[in-house]
Amino acid sequence: MIDAQVVQDTLNRALTTGARFAEVFVEDRSSTAIRLDDGKIEEVVAGGDRGAGIRVFHGETQAYAYTNRLDPGSLEEAALAAASAVRDGGDRVEMVDLRSGPSAAPELPASTDVSRTQKVEWLREADDAARAVDATVRQVMVVYGESRQHVMIANSMGDWTEEVRPRIRLFAQVVAVRDDVMQTGFEGPGALAGPEFLRRRPPSATGEVAARMAVAMLDGRPAPAARMPVVLAPGGGGILFHEACGHGLEADLVQHDASIFRGRLGETLASPLVTGVDDGTVPGEWGTNAFDDEATPTHRTVLFDGGTLVGLMYDRLRADGDGVPSTGNGRRQSYAHLPIPRMTNSAILAGDARPEDVVASTPHGLYAKALGGGQVNPSTGDFVFGVAEGYMIEQGKITGAVRGANLIGNGPQILAGIDAVADDFGVRHGICGKDGQGVPVSNGSPTLRIADMTIGGTDA
Repeated sequence: MIDAQVVQDTLNRALTTGARFAEVFVEDRSSTAIRLDDGKIEEVVAGGDRGAGIRVFHGETQAYAYTNRLDPGSLEEAALAAASAVRDGGDRVEMVDLRSGPSAAPELPASTDVSRTQKVEWLREADDAARAVDATVRQVMVVYGESRQHVMIANSMGDWTEEVRPRIRLFAQVVAVRDDVMQTGFEGPGALAGPEFLRRRPPSATGEVAARMAVAMLDGRPAPAARMPVVLAPGGGGILFHEACGHGLEADLVQHDASIFRGRLGETLASPLVTGVDDGTVPGEWGTNAFDDEATPTHRTVLFDGGTLVGLMYDRLRADGDGVPSTGNGRRQSYAHLPIPRMTNSAILAGDARPEDVVASTPHGLYAKALGGGQVNPSTGDFVFGVAEGYMIEQGKITGAVRGANLIGNGPQILAGIDAVADDFGVRHGICGKDGQGVPVSNGSPTLRIADMTIGGTDA
């Protein structure tokens, strides 16, 4: 993407004031988004962005400067701006020779190779499938998104890595109305892939899933306000794990004493049925990269092993602070952002139980088929999550739908309360926000049961 000599000169400029480490992150990104609303194409947005960020470390201090121009003069200016923030009069650090690192994999097919007409047909396919579910479906919005990100990362330790990351996602939101009741359903699968992904996950299936959720909730009665067992459908436990526990295991929050998990490595905090991981290496998954945004190969990091807290997620700066290797979790939204510790594909791994047995052995409880938005405090682990699609369990069977349920609890306590983990596994996809940055993540889990949980509802 940039001549090797220009990169080396830029790094040398960044080291002139005594920094112990310098890095160049170069990005070239193109993207397309098409939105179909009420059967009409309402928006087509296509564009691109390219630029570079220069980062330097001195002690625990880092400085960052970025530019959207890649000519040698602009890169030099950014390098000097970053270097000036760590001027200390110390000895200059010499950079070692750059070495060529492996790329991610053979480049995947780009969705830009598919005609815009075909992309519109995918949207209409999802729209038609959603409307065919039931006459109560009134509104359908489908969004197709694709991006191709080419990154190059080089640093003063001699690392030089390039990777091409194509991503694709199709999102459907459906509104169903009956009398004065209105309910919404959604579905949004994504992948590190090209157009072949939509042959594996047809748009019609996405539209149908979203519509069935909205229609089912029309029949819901008010959710109870009570304590009871909660069975989470595949993928739902992964969302809970990500939000209620995962952020508290990111090393920046731990080091800033903003995590309930600080100083608790080696403690048994979860059920012995719980093994939780963050794995940025899963082939083709939405949150996967071969390298993080600091040129560290991504890892499968075990966080909980049989209920014991055994790992944290690190970027380079926080790993240096703890004297451990980075786990490959240094991620950034773009060249205009600093890398910070972020999850990739986080999951509670499958167990041995059959999902139907987990439900059948629950005399009374809530079955949460899909979770909505929520809030969590990483320093305490306390959270509240909405249930987008929920049903009661009565005498070991899933029965009527309920609306307005909220799951209220504490992350470590909920992990400790898991008493059944099934052998199925599902994944949900989304964009995770932290410190003003959004990155793609996936959250996975099998069917699992929490023995006792507070349900916030309106029916006593």
